[in-house]
Amino acid sequence: MARKMLKDGEGAEGSYDYDLFVIGAGSGGVRGSRTSAGFGAKVAICELPFHPISSEWLGGHGGTCVIRGCVPKKILVYGASFRGEFEASGLTVLCKKWIQSNSGGKSMGTSTTTGKSCWKTSGNIYLQELAITSDEALSLEELPKRAVILGGGYIAVEFASIWRGLGAEVDLFYRKELPLSLKFILTNSIYVNQLSKTADGIKVVTDKGDELIADVVLFATGRAPNSNRLNLEAVGVEVDHVGAIKVDEYSRTSVPNIWAVGDVTNRINLTPVALMEATCFSKTVFGGQPIKPDYKDVPCAVFCIPPLSVVGLSEQEALEEAKNDILVYTSSFNPMKNSISKRQEKSVMKLVVDAETDKVLGAAMSGPDAAEIMQGIAVALKAGATKATFDSTVGIHPSAAEEFVTMRTLTRRVSPASKPKTNL
Repeated sequence: MARKMLKDGEGAEGSYDYDLFVIGAGSGGVRGSRTSAGFGAKVAICELPFHPISSEWLGGHGGTCVIRGCVPKKILVYGASFRGEFEASGLTVLCKKWIQSNSGGKSMGTSTTTGKSCWKTSGNIYLQELAITSDEALSLEELPKRAVILGGGYIAVEFASIWRGLGAEVDLFYRKELPLSLKFILTNSIYVNQLSKTADGIKVVTDKGDELIADVVLFATGRAPNSNRLNLEAVGVEVDHVGAIKVDEYSRTSVPNIWAVGDVTNRINLTPVALMEATCFSKTVFGGQPIKPDYKDVPCAVFCIPPLSVVGLSEQEALEEAKNDILVYTSSFNPMKNSISKRQEKSVMKLVVDAETDKVLGAAMSGPDAAEIMQGIAVALKAGATKATFDSTVGIHPSAAEEFVTMRTLTRRVSPASKPKTNL
């Protein structure tokens, strides 16, 4: 079958067994295959043999997100949230009273502890022998009672929430001032110098001489593109220093008929972004609709407990790009369900607005259902909504989401020459 492909803006004829051969059946690969087939392309797709723990030789249809990422992780987040949900609903008290009345008056009781937060690493650490990655964390046979996590990104904070929510003691070590700009308890400038195996578990030694014993040490310090075995140099495909495939704004590599989408290009490593890139590829190459991926106002969420979600520009980013002053509106409140348990856990919301145009530049939320709410806010930002649009929108009551359309009082006005008080 002959198929025209885009080459420097013009079609190029060729005869092949397939119109599209896809390497990698992750989110981007599967979406690109399906949408290209929808345009009439004959498609083949290949993937490494399945295994829950990935390597250069093992993978599986579905990729990181489905097998060892977003999907199984969020199911664990649901499970880890139950204890807090019971407490917020008041059912914990009822269950405790029931247990007392049915156990001769003996109370089983509950206990909570607060994990520490620190991190910076130095020295040589033997990862394979003494620590695990998020792949192995999803395949543990039993819940660790004590866990040390190195990293300050999505995975680190999410697994800290999962294990802590399930009852483990968790110590989170991170490099920057704050992980994800969240307000964890801080111990400044502490480095991990050594890991060693002991009879009691894995000993973690800091540069201050502090020692921790853990059942599990998790390295959540990012993933590298799995491109080493593709022999890309042989055909002239350029990669960067970490192995990410270099592409242009249409996702085309240095070889005109080879394209790349998803995490292997190391742009925005999110599943929905890979889906967008793959759809744009299919439209461009097989649909006759050349279109570039649009990375403006991409929403994202961290499924920690409570969850955090953002879209658009942060206050810092807005000030860096702005020609005008920035207006910041915030709201902080205790969710309604906490009124039953008296649990003190605030939800926080924020809008960043251009003072001259009134356009909403960014939004952020930490609290229950943050991701669900932010998806709708993302549509508004994509449509160019102004603060006046938000203000004129009728809220849904009682709900947390209505706070985004009832923030009338200005929290602060910041000029581009000054520094913001927060990075959230």
